[in-house]
Amino acid sequence: MSLPCSDQSIRPKKMKSASLPRGVEAVRCSCGDLCKVKEVTDFSDWLGMKFFMCANYESDPPESISAYIRPPSPPPLCMYYRWIDTEMPNWAVTEIRERGRRAWTSLDLEERHAKAEAEEKAAEKKEWEEYCVEQRAFLDEMKRKNQEEKLRLEEVYRQWEEAREAERERKRGRARAAKAAEEAGDGKGKYPCWTQ
Repeated sequence: MSLPCSDQSIRPKKMKSASLPRGVEAVRCSCGDLCKVKEVTDFSDWLGMKFFMCANYESDPPESISAYIRPPSPPPLCMYYRWIDTEMPNWAVTEIRERGRRAWTSLDLEERHAKAEAEEKAAEKKEWEEYCVEQRAFLDEMKRKNQEEKLRLEEVYRQWEEAREAERERKRGRARAAKAAEEAGDGKGKYPCWTQ
């Protein structure tokens, strides 16, 4: 059995009451009271190890006058504690290994999920880019077709205007010829034939 521990920084923070192991005698602490037996429940290098601890290590806090106001605890009376076990029990070693395995499995699963999400996002991004390229090509094709249709309609309109202008010019020529004949007039056709 080891000597009482003076290094308070390594004293376990999470513990529970435990039974005294076989073959180990109860000890008294510095203040003369019988020590409590505690077992470490903190997930650390001391998991499952038992130790003696003074019953007065941490005094009972004073009674609170309300649920919201809790007066501060007085300082400990005795700082005595001594390790009973020098090694972790087998179940604690198994528990630590199992927790480590579960942690690595969980980490691996998270990494696979993150990788799958990244691949899915990359696929969605690629699909979106391909869709944008297709839409851009479609819009460019529509612009080209609209431009060609516009040019074709302009050509049709120009030909129609030329044909219309030619027809008007032909009619103007006939009107000029008729007017010239009328001005040259020999009097024929000035009056109806029954009056002549």
